Amino acid sequence: MKRQSMKACNQFVAEFEKVIKKPKRHDSKTYYTGIDLGTACVVLAVLDENYKPVAGAYRYADVVRDGMIVDYIGAVELVRELKEEVERKLETELVYAAASLPPGTDELDGGAIKNVVQSAGFELTNLLDEPTAANQLLNITDGAVVDIGGGTTGISIVENGQVVKVADEATGGTHLSLVIAGAYKFPFEAAETYKRNEKNHDELLPSLKPVIEKISSIIIQQIQGYHVEGIYLVGGTACLKNIETIIEKVTGIPTYKPSNPMFVTPLGIAVSCTNQVLT
Repeated sequence: MKRQSMKACNQFVAEFEKVIKKPKRHDSKTYYTGIDLGTACVVLAVLDENYKPVAGAYRYADVVRDGMIVDYIGAVELVRELKEEVERKLETELVYAAASLPPGTDELDGGAIKNVVQSAGFELTNLLDEPTAANQLLNITDGAVVDIGGGTTGISIVENGQVVKVADEATGGTHLSLVIAGAYKFPFEAAETYKRNEKNHDELLPSLKPVIEKISSIIIQQIQGYHVEGIYLVGGTACLKNIETIIEKVTGIPTYKPSNPMFVTPLGIAVSCTNQVLT
């Protein structure tokens, strides 16, 4: 079951990666958009009426920190630019969109994210937490979905197909970049860029191991009292080579990650999109 779910997820992600480079332009009654406002990267994923990937775009940006929007105008402009970019490629208008936010921040930042999406020209149809959104694509019935983003690590525990707990902790990719900046005497932005290059991951892993172990301890703390047979990693930071090996060793729980963890959450958001506007 785990293998089948991961295989289907990887196929969906692979199709999305193709349409980012070469969008599928065809007649569709409507399009569904998923918007992932990440700390390091904003991703826009578009599905057709059959919920198949047709286009996408992403851009690294600094409009969100620790899961909270810190540059509202910049966020609106960026989402609008991505929307217009994809609309030009598809030669159509994108109307409906869903979005996500870190678990437990809906009262603090849910309104801001809603306003960003609407101000960029979308009709918002759904707003859900990030790890739960990722599971729309993973389809895990039992386990913990862990979304390791730039500023936070979000966890969604699923039992018998139902989400029984969500949590969020302020540790993520930003902390890895700070370690790199300190060790290599890099400016923060240079550390971010260096971290994204997979060729550097083997070299970086020993220095980053303590932060990954901290993330592992967060997972252990949050899943305490629950029967978790598997951990499923998503989010941009989960792209770090062999991060799953360290987390599995510390937690003692089999740990899996898709071929490209960065795109799982935005695609899951898009899958949750409908044509029923959220009020």
